[in-house]
Amino acid sequence: MIFGTLPSGETVERHVLSAGRLRASVLSYGAILQTLEVSGVNVVLGLPTLEDYLTRSRYFGAVVGRYGNRIADGRFTLDGVEYRLPVNNGPNSLHGGTDGFDRRVWAVSDATDSSMTLTLTSPDGDQGYPGTLTASVTYTLTGDALRLDYTAETDAPTVLNLTNHSYFNLAGGGDVLGHVVRIGAEHYLPVDDDKIPTGELAPVKGTPFDFTVPHAVGARFDGAYDHCFVLDGDITVVEPVSGRTMEVTTTEPGVQFYAGGMLDADATPYGPFAALCLETQHFPDSPNQPQFPSTVLRPGERYTSSTTYAFTG
Repeated sequence: MIFGTLPSGETVERHVLSAGRLRASVLSYGAILQTLEVSGVNVVLGLPTLEDYLTRSRYFGAVVGRYGNRIADGRFTLDGVEYRLPVNNGPNSLHGGTDGFDRRVWAVSDATDSSMTLTLTSPDGDQGYPGTLTASVTYTLTGDALRLDYTAETDAPTVLNLTNHSYFNLAGGGDVLGHVVRIGAEHYLPVDDDKIPTGELAPVKGTPFDFTVPHAVGARFDGAYDHCFVLDGDITVVEPVSGRTMEVTTTEPGVQFYAGGMLDADATPYGPFAALCLETQHFPDSPNQPQFPSTVLRPGERYTSSTTYAFTG
């Protein structure tokens, strides 16, 4: 169905997927996961109109790129050439820049009752990034789980870090400070005042970042989490009142755990801690930190990434 029309005249589609007790709606604008219902309860933050997504969104449900998370000072060097990116987060470039993948209309290349694939071509020089990149994301419902599969190819060396920016609230309302989180990570990435990793992989033991034993979001650190964790295992979130559980598995080396503390009810329909993000990804600022896993994609290579959100209760 038609969801709306952009000022450019481009049409935005909305597709509904269902399987088992899951039902999802996906928009062609930003490849956005607008809703995800588990036994009738919507567990992600979404917006009702296209105008809302243009003016009131904080990346709600979108696929962000070319580079999810931050690149310091909006610049990086690849093969001896410096590339400059739009700065849109203090001194940094965030989630691909001022006109990232979350603001593009993706083409729906395939759709069934339970899955759909969206594709996007990003031209050479787009937001300062080199190479013409062709990317895709496939949403698949399989009864009790939502799986996201990404692919991409380029005609020139570039950097790439795709992720989905869904905000989860397993209760379907209220705040997430009581959600209990376990993250299979013995290390996390400390950051400076601009939220750029210092380069250290710091042990979580003895810090508020130790989620190897489950803890409520609001139990420590005032819930002010917006940090990347170095994954050794899976992630589990439990909403203790309903008993609903979400288990996250991924091929990515890290996850950005953001507890939604900066959500602003004046600028969006949602206030602080209305939901939490678990953005599976490579590490922030990897193009400037060679000790981190590489995010370089070269011609002839194929980028692949998969993340699954499985629900019980």
